[in-house]
Amino acid sequence: MIGIVDYSVGNIFSLRSSFAKLGYETILANDKKTLHECDRILLPGVGAFSDARKKLYESGAEEALLSEIKDGKPMLGICLGMQLLFDKSYEFGEYDGLSLVHGSVKPISDVIPSDFKIPHIGWNALDFCENPLFKYIKKGDFVYFVHSFYGTECEKNTIATTEYGATLTAAVQNENVYGVQFHPEKSGDVGLSILRAFCEMKG
Repeated sequence: MIGIVDYSVGNIFSLRSSFAKLGYETILANDKKTLHECDRILLPGVGAFSDARKKLYESGAEEALLSEIKDGKPMLGICLGMQLLFDKSYEFGEYDGLSLVHGSVKPISDVIPSDFKIPHIGWNALDFCENPLFKYIKKGDFVYFVHSFYGTECEKNTIATTEYGATLTAAVQNENVYGVQFHPEKSGDVGLSILRAFCEMKG
């Protein structure tokens, strides 16, 4: 069973549909009991960092999530869900993250050429190191991005990058905690292959 953290932020329908295609059951959860009963946890997210961080705390999901991660359960953050894993975000202010991955979240406008469109929307190739999350795909496979901010100062935890006028962090890992900046649920067979690999991880 895949527990999708439910804190009113995220593209839940597409995610559940993707896991259903792979033959995995999902459940929406924000409490310790339900998340404890799940084999793996997914942290979705779209929108503003500060709003998502506040909702994650107020829903009670943050405490439950951190408890399960501490016990070694595999967890995957997607898009804003990945950004929440970092120490800090500088999205329209300065906000504390979950500090599960060392580094910070900053505007891509800091590093890409001025003639590149923001947000970065579209398909880009992945470059990655050997990692269980990518065991069913190959370097250069394309995935779908929608973002204006990116994870940085996280070199030791970076497991994949992409090029968009600059080298941008595409995926991170810290032990049992994974994060992807792109949307696997919108990335066709490549995205499904990444979700499949995550579903096969052991806690």
